[in-house]
Amino acid sequence: MTSQATLKLDQHGFLLHLADWNETAAIQLASSEGITLTNAHWEVIYALRDFYNEYQLSPAMRPFVKYIKLKLGADKGNSIYLLQLFPESPAKLCSKIAGLPKPDNCL
Repeated sequence: MTSQATLKLDQHGFLLHLADWNETAAIQLASSEGITLTNAHWEVIYALRDFYNEYQLSPAMRPFVKYIKLKLGADKGNSIYLLQLFPESPAKLCSKIAGLPKPDNCL
């Protein structure tokens, strides 16, 4: 398992190496953002990782919402729900916790 001491992060707090990601790393990354992961978080995180595996990129907010809606339903595939789980910038924050690169158009 990856420990916090061995997590290699870029200047924005994203994992440098995708292969370093596991649930322990996700918990540590979430904790550094003040988030305690629940089952609701995990289902979105794993859906986002599926998106990345399919398209080889981290989505911006609009495609992120559309994909979550497609995979998890309309009640979860909306900005309000995702903002409750991942405040301020759901696509960016979820990508970080999921061990994925920062979406290109996120500041």
